[in-house]
Amino acid sequence: MKKIRIIIWLTLIISIHIQAQSVQKENPVVRILTFNILHGATTQGDFDLDKIAAVIQQTNPDLVALQEVDFKTNRAKNYDLATELGWRTKMAPLFGKAMDYDGGGYGEGILTKMPIIASRNVPLPHSPGNEPRAALEVTVELESGDTICFIGTHLEHQRGSTDRIDQVKEINRIFLQNKYPTILAGDLNDTPESEAISILKRHWKDSEEENHNPTYPSNNPQRKIDYILYHPANQWKVIKHQVICDSIASDHCAVFSVLELTQ
Repeated sequence: MKKIRIIIWLTLIISIHIQAQSVQKENPVVRILTFNILHGATTQGDFDLDKIAAVIQQTNPDLVALQEVDFKTNRAKNYDLATELGWRTKMAPLFGKAMDYDGGGYGEGILTKMPIIASRNVPLPHSPGNEPRAALEVTVELESGDTICFIGTHLEHQRGSTDRIDQVKEINRIFLQNKYPTILAGDLNDTPESEAISILKRHWKDSEEENHNPTYPSNNPQRKIDYILYHPANQWKVIKHQVICDSIASDHCAVFSVLELTQ
């Protein structure tokens, strides 16, 4: 009987150890959304942040990159849009100003469910007379204890401008030095075959590499200009990718990806 009890006890210990190893091997998964929110307006000309929040909430994201974000401007009724959307979605907000505008600021926003370890707002190059641009980055800690970086940006919109090329080169110069796995999301205002996006893709992997579903305009999408990219390629795996078009909430479709951080 004593031997039987020992065997049962050892079997139980081994079983618990195997189960623990199995749990440890599960890779963390991050739900990412990027959304150009048309400075809080809708395509119907009104101002309804609940419509924008509803688009965000339907995917239950962990991290959100927001573009065309107003901070206490007159046109946005003096609202801090990042904070308002953070309150509505129960996520922590951060605003990064690209320029002064209409009595307040205008730039990027990030919403996160994860604690922010560090953040920085990096100005991007632009030609005289063109809008200043920025890349807003947060370093966050996942529930697994892993650390990643998340960048939201909005590149120059004029089709003939060379600013986008200068801006993606600056993004590569600065953020490829990150010591943590990194996700880059935003309205890049260029199509997958363009020179600017090709420069990015030398180092960043597109979460939608093959289909290139269009993201703009939201009422009849014709061009893919909104992206979720990641680096380095061997540390991420795409689980899901989806384009979400709400023709009222914004003139852009939102882009959603689920990424697994490989160990």
